[in-house]
Amino acid sequence: MLIGIPPLLGPEFLATLRAMGHGDEIALVDGNYPAAEHARRLIRADGHDVIAVLDAVLAVTPVDDFVAEALFRAVPAAAPDRLDPVHQEMERVCAARAPGHALIGLTGDAFYPRVKAAYAVVATSEPRLHGNIIIRKGVIRPQ
Repeated sequence: MLIGIPPLLGPEFLATLRAMGHGDEIALVDGNYPAAEHARRLIRADGHDVIAVLDAVLAVTPVDDFVAEALFRAVPAAAPDRLDPVHQEMERVCAARAPGHALIGLTGDAFYPRVKAAYAVVATSEPRLHGNIIIRKGVIRPQ
């Protein structure tokens, strides 16, 4: 255990977040997502929902502010403007942990290739459909 580090961020998870550079992306995906197939680096977060994992990641990871869009959520192609409860919860966490960053909806044709190109994919046990989010890592500026 470490002071100030969310306990669900185990050693492998922390090492991955630390190894990521500015502009690298990490995808947090639901339990139905083909994570093992799409991941260059796979981290298992079994037993945790995507919201808890998102909150933990954003507690220790800066979001890129060099680009206009740095947070992306999966949306169904048939209803790209729909905001499911899981997306509302994502928006609340992002607003608290990464204020000023909009959560951009992407349909599968844009979301899947982005996950495949991500630095890492975190497979959660989130049961809700489209409970997927991509975070583009930013920088920590000197004091």
